[in-house]
Amino acid sequence: MSSAALLLLADGRFPAGAHAHSGGAEAAVRAGRITGPASLAAFCRGRLHTAGLVAAALAAAACAGCDPRALDEAADARTPSPALRATARKLGRQMLRAARATWPSAELDALAASRPRGLHQPVVLGLTARAAGLGPPDAARAAGYDSVSGPATAAVRLLSLDPFDATAILARLAGDVDRVAERAVAAARAVTEEGTDALPAASAPLLDIAAEQHATWPMRLFAS
Repeated sequence: MSSAALLLLADGRFPAGAHAHSGGAEAAVRAGRITGPASLAAFCRGRLHTAGLVAAALAAAACAGCDPRALDEAADARTPSPALRATARKLGRQMLRAARATWPSAELDALAASRPRGLHQPVVLGLTARAAGLGPPDAARAAGYDSVSGPATAAVRLLSLDPFDATAILARLAGDVDRVAERAVAAARAVTEEGTDALPAASAPLLDIAAEQHATWPMRLFAS
């Protein structure tokens, strides 16, 4: 396992397209649900324990060698918003392109050839972690961190928030990210015996509704 590979995968500068997405923060800011550090922290925590948990479990299962097609179907079933499904696949395609350039892999090449419409981003994240020599706990942590770093970074631009405040929020969520990753890895282990029904299906209806509304805006700073 390479700690440097995990740092690279979790780095916001990794060219997988995440910088163009706010993780729901843009819609939440316009609706007045994020107004400053305290409400941003609450938003990130809620997102981590719902959408973040689901993403972390999918990533861990993919990294563990579970069938990516079955995991992609499970991701579809856990993503009721068409806008979020489209976003997840777009980000998956972008991550796969970056992963193939960074960690060349026959598995990733075969996936790109067989699934041109792409897979959900967390599934590709897990396969990327696997290609980088990382394990399921690393994939789960990367997915969990991604679920909160995106909104925190976006809020700096959306609210002219002090970057130090945004970074402090992420630091205080570190323990939550670890706990979510542990739950995700346990669920991924259960997939081998119980199938994808063992994966968490934590819902965040307000995120789904906001995503559909955001997709209709003629002017927006972020793609989602």
